[in-house]
Amino acid sequence: MSQADGPDAGHLRRTASALHSFNRFEIKYLLSYEDVPRLREALRARMEADPYSVKGGYPVCSLYYDSQSLRYYWEKIEGLHFRRKLRIRNYGERHELTDESPVYVEIKQRVNRVTQKRRVKVPYLLARRLCNDGVLIDHLPEQRPFLEEVMGLVDRHGLRPTAITAYNREAYLGSDADLGLRVTIDHRVRGRDRDFHLGAEVENRLIIPPQKAVVEVKANERVPYWVTDTAARLGMEVVRVSKYCQSVEAHGLAPRSVFHVPVEEDHDVHSKPEHNAVAAPVH
Repeated sequence: MSQADGPDAGHLRRTASALHSFNRFEIKYLLSYEDVPRLREALRARMEADPYSVKGGYPVCSLYYDSQSLRYYWEKIEGLHFRRKLRIRNYGERHELTDESPVYVEIKQRVNRVTQKRRVKVPYLLARRLCNDGVLIDHLPEQRPFLEEVMGLVDRHGLRPTAITAYNREAYLGSDADLGLRVTIDHRVRGRDRDFHLGAEVENRLIIPPQKAVVEVKANERVPYWVTDTAARLGMEVVRVSKYCQSVEAHGLAPRSVFHVPVEEDHDVHSKPEHNAVAAPVH
């Protein structure tokens, strides 16, 4: 008897949701922690705080899948105009995560300058069965094409758990003229390359300098001028950083690329000279 036909089938159906899809332009910045209060003040003057962004934000933990040759990592480093990543993402405290907890299975892809994210919410147990073992979640017929796409990627590219990222996220939402605008401030960005259960009580290492926050600006069509003006005023540094790639490099799974943000602990991991990977220009 499958999980979908078992005694928890009703609960599993209730926790599953429709497929969500997002198309956005993204800009990423690094910001010194001493300037975060000034950015927060500017955002609060024009945007609404995400209701979950209380007491320093909410936890986000993601497990990324890649091939043995790190196909998706190199697609990012080489700047391919079409590239993607598969991940399981959990919002919330790791000690609260159970097999029945809803998580997101996501395919995040870049098509030229547009970032697309498609995802479906399913219980954590079924997400692991899908992405680790290629077992189809058969009680979600309306999302079958997406789920079969995930299975196809896992099988065709030989995907396996590769790296985890974790951080606390503070989010702000635009309205009226800025509808669709979303700005996030990610604090204490960490990662690991083992113990791939998202609820594991293990230590993560910092993969972004502890004195820096990662700021992401996402917009449906264009980034408002006041956002870029604020970034310039605060001296925010535009970066082409990927948290997944940063975790891969910080743990020595691949040589450091030209996009790597150095962290104090890096010298403990790398015994080889830095590798300046050739990548496409930023668009």
